[in-house]
Amino acid sequence: MDKVVAITGAGSGIGAATAELLSAARARVVLAGRRADRLASLAERLPGEAAWLPTDVRHRPDLQALVDLAVERFGRLDVLVSNAGVATVAPLHELTPEQIDDMVNVNLMGVLHGITAALPVFRTQGSGHFIQTVSTSGLRIVPGQTIYAGVKNAVRTISEGLRQEVGESIRVTAVSPGMTRTEFVGAEPSPDNPAAQAIYEQVQRVAIGADAVARAIVFAIEQPSDVDVNEIVVRPTAQS
Repeated sequence: MDKVVAITGAGSGIGAATAELLSAARARVVLAGRRADRLASLAERLPGEAAWLPTDVRHRPDLQALVDLAVERFGRLDVLVSNAGVATVAPLHELTPEQIDDMVNVNLMGVLHGITAALPVFRTQGSGHFIQTVSTSGLRIVPGQTIYAGVKNAVRTISEGLRQEVGESIRVTAVSPGMTRTEFVGAEPSPDNPAAQAIYEQVQRVAIGADAVARAIVFAIEQPSDVDVNEIVVRPTAQS
């Protein structure tokens, strides 16, 4: 695969699994995440060429630096996978302002920062592919995920609007994972938070591996340039 792919949230979970599959397919990858040690370790064990950069998607200059690194190191950027995400499961009235800000700034603004950084490069090249990790939480709204589902659906809407605006040379894909076995799930929540407890218990029962979502991302990337896979939903067969 002759592609240069930048991936945010690459230090673990879906991002790391995507990097591994792409590198095995001979893509060159640029890894982004907050934990430099994780990125360095992943880059070292990948079979193909890789670069990495500590990146906080809440800060637009970090995304610009990531795009610049891809172009400087490999001569271009073909795909930006916006995969970084955070969630706090709790009723809206129990969320702190900081928790709300974090979900908005990482899950929504982080995607927008990536788009604004990469779009000029894609336009200059005459090609490019945006892939955003969304969520099935936006397809089936449940208590405790009001803000998370809301920002993920904002990304879904932005992805479709972007697809219509950028023309025939740039592709846009929204990938919605269901319950996936990653660090994103976190530790078992307190019994005082029944919404989070119910979701955590269901994840333990039915979650799929991060590689299942990574395969969907790679599938979208591998399509011919005149094929745009606009949306993919990947979830456990047993997920309600």
